[in-house]
Amino acid sequence: MFTQLTDSLESTLKNLRGQGKLSEDNVAEALREVRRSFLEADVNFAVTRDFVKSVKEKVLGQDVLLSVTPGQQIVKIIHDELVEIMGGTAKEPRLDGRAPVGIMMCGLQGSGKTTFAGKLALFLRSKRKKNPLLVAADVYRPAAIKQLQVLGKSIQVPVYDEGQGNPVDIIKHGYEYAKAHGHDVVIYDTAGRLQVDEELMRELELARDAVHPDEILFVADAMIGQEAVNVAETFYKRLNFTGVCLSKMDGDTRGGAALSIRKITGKPVVFIGTGEKLHEIDVFHPERMASRILGMGDVVSLVEKAQLAIDEKDAKNLTKRIMNNQFDLEDFLSQLRTIKKMGAIKDLLGLIPGLNKIPLGDINEKDMVHVEAALSSMTPRERKNPRLIDGSRRKRIAAGSGTSVQKVNQVLQQYEQMKDMMKKMSGMMHKGMPQAGVNPGQGEKFHPKKDKKKKR
Repeated sequence: MFTQLTDSLESTLKNLRGQGKLSEDNVAEALREVRRSFLEADVNFAVTRDFVKSVKEKVLGQDVLLSVTPGQQIVKIIHDELVEIMGGTAKEPRLDGRAPVGIMMCGLQGSGKTTFAGKLALFLRSKRKKNPLLVAADVYRPAAIKQLQVLGKSIQVPVYDEGQGNPVDIIKHGYEYAKAHGHDVVIYDTAGRLQVDEELMRELELARDAVHPDEILFVADAMIGQEAVNVAETFYKRLNFTGVCLSKMDGDTRGGAALSIRKITGKPVVFIGTGEKLHEIDVFHPERMASRILGMGDVVSLVEKAQLAIDEKDAKNLTKRIMNNQFDLEDFLSQLRTIKKMGAIKDLLGLIPGLNKIPLGDINEKDMVHVEAALSSMTPRERKNPRLIDGSRRKRIAAGSGTSVQKVNQVLQQYEQMKDMMKKMSGMMHKGMPQAGVNPGQGEKFHPKKDKKKKR
């Protein structure tokens, strides 16, 4: 996400950082480039204009041009302005109201509303420890109810439905059902509609007035760019929604919707969809997004992903095995699967400062699949003791994994390289630790007998 905007801004900001002295003229030229980058990324014209104006005022009004590192300070001002236009701080649905807390989903047809309702339910159940209920109130789209039922079953969240009934009545009955069955959150999946469809828009208003949901979340397809902002503005005037969910953010290289929607509607982006799978939903953090846009990475998000994927006990055991030079193919396979849980490699690299510019052609996700297949085709005994893997075993592993002997040899070579790296790391860790009988402050061994002789 934001690839196009990041690439456009990179050269401009690089020039600013590299110059020891700046003038009003080259600042004006740089801001013209920023303006062009924003408009090419489909950011709303009024938002772009106000952004550039605000940055210019702060640059010229804070004696930045006379500072020791003017380029760095301008980058910081741009970063802070990006954070501001995207909402300042992260916002999540208010879940502390009287149970059941109501969340109504609304948006255009095809915006990914039903899938997002499922993602939100899973997020609230797994990460916020809530007991949600999904209500199927989309009676117009064929198979919409069935889709929600399938999603609900896959994430172990119950779905309330009445078939092809009246949507307003279904929503009211769904609320009563949630209340009677101890659900603390109820998520209403409404039908998609066009903002010009007066009858369906009125139906949404009636549903809102029937249950008074605590949150109304507008789901917008990030890939339609500025048009998502125009649609959001219309929906906001009718429903006064409380927040925005941007679906398909992983496919949006421009970022126009994310940068514009808060400024135009005054309502924050709450969640973003980062992939097709149901767990691929993130709270929208303006500061982290600003850092990604400026190529600074997002280490906090990377750490959060690691914490979810890595078991603390397993991590301690692995560290111990590395320290004792016991890293085997079983550990290699385990680490590969852990990385897969964290997401696509190219997405993870984008979170690491300095690595976001690695050409994606150098990273082949299919290679990881082949490596995992080869490792999985080995017996547990072979993974524990790689020396057993002779020529005939390599042929069997290649046949079992659908790869070649050459690929199996490659996997074993990669393992040996990683093992060597782990061994070096282990040696460095041992050197950095105080040994028995060593004074950490002096680095000398403590010999009681010698010390007594010295005293005499």
